[in-house]
Amino acid sequence: MTTDPMKTFEIPADMRKFAEQSVEQARKAFDGFISAAHHAVSDIEGRATAARTGAKDVSEKAMTFAQRNIVTSFDFAQKLVQARDMQEIMRLQSEYIQSQMKALSDQAKELGETASKATQDTVKPQ
Repeated sequence: MTTDPMKTFEIPADMRKFAEQSVEQARKAFDGFISAAHHAVSDIEGRATAARTGAKDVSEKAMTFAQRNIVTSFDFAQKLVQARDMQEIMRLQSEYIQSQMKALSDQAKELGETASKATQDTVKPQ
């Protein structure tokens, strides 16, 4: 009676233990990788949301400023057509230019602050 070597072959206990430990370590490493990947995706989603919110704030503010500037221009045009002489036209023009320069300066400052805040909100840790 011959014995089948495949039936009598046994894996040594130390080798089996080493293989089990290797599989367990690989599983833990994979779980750590998946956890880090989920965290990274969540962080990216949070930053994307902050960026979209910041961009929306900046664009809404810019649209508000544009609308305000157009209304001011129409008001100026209305005053011009009602002017009685060249001296009044020159005074209105001077007042308009001064008020617009101040408004544009204030608007640029405010837009810069809003954009800066949006950038800070996007890059700060979530």
